[in-house]
Amino acid sequence: MENYTYNSIMLQLEGLQTSEESVYPVFLLLLFSYIFIMVANAGIIVLIFIDKNLHQPMYLLFCNLPFNDILGNSIMVPRLLVDILQPPSERLISYYECVVQAFTTHMFGTTSHTVLMIMAFDRYVAICNPLRYGAIMTNKMVMKLTVSAWGVALILVGILLGLTIRLNRCRTLITNPYCDNASLFKLSCESVVINNIYGLTFTVVLFSGSIGTIVITYTKITVVCLTSKSKSLNSKALKTCSTHLVLYLIMIFSGMSLIALHRFPQYSDYRKYCTILFHIVPCSLNPIIYGVQSKEIRKYLSKFSVSKTISP
Repeated sequence: MENYTYNSIMLQLEGLQTSEESVYPVFLLLLFSYIFIMVANAGIIVLIFIDKNLHQPMYLLFCNLPFNDILGNSIMVPRLLVDILQPPSERLISYYECVVQAFTTHMFGTTSHTVLMIMAFDRYVAICNPLRYGAIMTNKMVMKLTVSAWGVALILVGILLGLTIRLNRCRTLITNPYCDNASLFKLSCESVVINNIYGLTFTVVLFSGSIGTIVITYTKITVVCLTSKSKSLNSKALKTCSTHLVLYLIMIFSGMSLIALHRFPQYSDYRKYCTILFHIVPCSLNPIIYGVQSKEIRKYLSKFSVSKTISP
């Protein structure tokens, strides 16, 4: 008969299954990735706030993305780095810390979608209604869009975790490198039908709204560009929209890969690495892609590097 531990405060993380030879290479790779994510995303935020030329709706809305990347990785990666260096039996985490980690992880994924949705709306207004852009995208509208992006994510994730923490627990093993909602409700011996139904609804609504917003806005943008004879408008649309679209495709591909691997239990080790890459890869590429594509950011960085060269 299987032994059960009911509502234990301490849980055990399964973590990554790495060989002794690969422990330190994986640790160093994650460490350098984490440092780069923190420095690059924080640098983009600071740059946007100190340069008045970047105080535009497009960049202010984009600030939500690096802030979300910093928040999502600050909770997950440091704990993962500690666990990699420990034997599996010592990878312990308190239930409350696990809930906070799960909440932050799902907020990260959900907010990535909602932020890119409001950025798509900004690009739609800028290209399809350029004469009314200043009147529509006011500071008040930017604030409303930002609050909406975070508020919707907070409500959806709050209900998701609320349905999970109501359950009694009879197991203690988290079969994942870090805590998430699915790992938490799998600890329960009670019925999780409601959790599965809401989780599926949550995913369908989020992805449908996200993909639908991108398809609708970019279809209208494409129609405007094809019917317009303005080369400057088409050039502006290509530069700004390609950046946003690349960021979105990277995120959606990472998310879809993760969902697909959940359907194949035999690839559980690959799924674990994919969950980590879902945090690492988009967060590393976001500041690079936006920094390279943005004329204003490139101009500021070139001006800064020139002044550094001249000052000695």
